[in-house]
Amino acid sequence: MQDHQPDHRHDDAAARTIARASESLAELMARPLPPGLYLVATPIGNLADISLRALSVLARASVIAAEDTRHSLRLLSHFNIHAEMTPYHEHNAERERPKLLARIRGGAAVALISDAGTPLVSDPGYKLVREALDQGLTVTSIPGASAVLAGLTSAGLPTDTFLFAGFLPPKSGPRRARLTELKAVPATLILFETGPRLAKSLAEMTQVLGPRDAVIARELTKLHETVTRGRLDTLAGETEESETQKGEFVVVIAPPTEEENEVTDEKIIAELSHALRSLSFRDAVRGVTDALQVKRARVYELGLTLTRKSD
Repeated sequence: MQDHQPDHRHDDAAARTIARASESLAELMARPLPPGLYLVATPIGNLADISLRALSVLARASVIAAEDTRHSLRLLSHFNIHAEMTPYHEHNAERERPKLLARIRGGAAVALISDAGTPLVSDPGYKLVREALDQGLTVTSIPGASAVLAGLTSAGLPTDTFLFAGFLPPKSGPRRARLTELKAVPATLILFETGPRLAKSLAEMTQVLGPRDAVIARELTKLHETVTRGRLDTLAGETEESETQKGEFVVVIAPPTEEENEVTDEKIIAELSHALRSLSFRDAVRGVTDALQVKRARVYELGLTLTRKSD
């Protein structure tokens, strides 16, 4: 029986990696941080996903504007960062934005972070960036973790063209309308959804988009990360409706097939027949035109033919 000897080559390589990372961080920390607005991506779960550049900016910033200062304190405390913090979220943005811009004009380096991931992606911050640029201030993005890209790249679905559509509306009517708008988009769809709404949303995705391949990603980068793959109808059937289901979910949906994108006259007539049961001719034509993304003139002519037959 052979003895298992420690692999000193591996230990030496690990030590060199640690030393080089420390040297790189020290080099960054030694440089002055110019005034400006820094959009700093933070981990979406695993604290080790923070980048060296992000750490150096957060440690050198004059002030860190955080969506939730109490939430972000865990990350900063973990890395022994004690910079000044101020809350910046959708409820106080109008009041706080001028103050932050004034500080940058006065020579401060302001770091903007969200609760998790890349700032401005389903988080406040767009108007701050827009006004900073309008005032000629420097805006720098420090890239890093993103639930959007983590969900997409782990899904096993086409990545050459994709559309991030954020959170769907919370109510059924507007949600179905939004899904109808997205139906013909020739790209992989990426959506965010909350636990309590997930089951209903998946059911409506199935009804509107059909049985496309899809993925549900939960707790990405965390200890209990799960990535569930299957057809939308199968995933909808397996997802239990629960008000206590926690966390945010990333739902990735395959693009429509060529057959789905092809809108035949028969398909238009079928949609018109259904719409005319409850809508006026004009509203039915408008609704089918928007839903199927076809020319209004074509829908109108088919509608006239349909009504003539009915008469």
